[in-house]
Amino acid sequence: MQTCDVLVVGAGIAGASAAYELAPYASVILLERERQPGYHSTGRSAALFAPAYGNRVIRALTAASQRFYQERLGGLAEQAVLGPRGALFIARADQAAALARLAAETAPQVSGLERLDAGQALARLPALRPDYVAGGLYDPSTSDLDVAAIHQAYLKGFRARGGQLVLDAEVTAIATDCAPWRLETRAGPFEAAVLVDAAGAWADLLAGLAGVPPLGLVAKRRTAFLFEPSGAAERAWPAVSDVDEQFYFKPESGLLLGSPADETPVPPADVQPEELDVARAIDRIERAARFRVLRVPRRWAGLRTFAPDDTPVVGMEETVPGFFWLAGQGGYGIQTAPALARTAASLLVDGVLPDDLLARGLVAEDFLPLRLRLAARPALPPSTRR
Repeated sequence: MQTCDVLVVGAGIAGASAAYELAPYASVILLERERQPGYHSTGRSAALFAPAYGNRVIRALTAASQRFYQERLGGLAEQAVLGPRGALFIARADQAAALARLAAETAPQVSGLERLDAGQALARLPALRPDYVAGGLYDPSTSDLDVAAIHQAYLKGFRARGGQLVLDAEVTAIATDCAPWRLETRAGPFEAAVLVDAAGAWADLLAGLAGVPPLGLVAKRRTAFLFEPSGAAERAWPAVSDVDEQFYFKPESGLLLGSPADETPVPPADVQPEELDVARAIDRIERAARFRVLRVPRRWAGLRTFAPDDTPVVGMEETVPGFFWLAGQGGYGIQTAPALARTAASLLVDGVLPDDLLARGLVAEDFLPLRLRLAARPALPPSTRR
């Protein structure tokens, strides 16, 4: 039996970053079900730091993470992990209202946004079709992320702080009739006072083993592929996204990375791309761009797990002492990891949010699982309300 203060289950970006932040305050063991960490979601990310992406909470977390990434994770990373990219959101004439909404929602938290008419959008990226693009929104703050370097830096920093990473340690059973927590895994038994559920798509399943009611987390497949266009793809092109997120593409490894931005609910598994999703993305991209897709040398799919309100769940489960949620990051796990990890550590150690997140208008209730429990309760009939 290996014992510690805190067991973190799941060594993707969420679990690795949270374990790093918790290690100065407690003995921490990080368990990973696969033989390599970050296999299902972290390692299959589109690798963009996009401040305009997500809801109010996501944008605040992203903004609060930017400086840490700019500083190479406080020196943990040996090289820069952010690279210049920029993002161009494009809209057809029938999407003008959606473009206006995006600009209004993101302007308060994203500096330097530029509203573009059709001519300006085409000047920004001449490879787009004039008969498709009616306007755009340019975000200069969007950057490329070196996901592998970030993930490995967190794991390295965690070990340097005395933490232990255990691979091939799928949890098979959890004793629910005793304290502290006792877990059976393929790597042997473990015991801890606090169990942090950072199991991604498997988070609700892990909770079930612990006797914790599920939160209704949903894993969704996201397809991506590398393709060769007919014509040169410039490395300096921005990432291009349809304003309704029906597709996106960006330069990657001398080719272009494309996606239909699909969100198909699937059971937790090692997901694979569907040919129909790839074909759908190619059709949408070719409708918007002057080039054709000549070949697709690589395609893959990853899991993005969402809470019912599309906001991460971070905090202690009120119904079961010692069970801490860190789940539901959706497609924002990499870009929000520094702030979300500090949120988890602060809530677990002190019961409050970090000061800089409070200053951005966030409150603990934005994250706690109780918000989802309350939202799921049926309303009382009018005659019984008091």
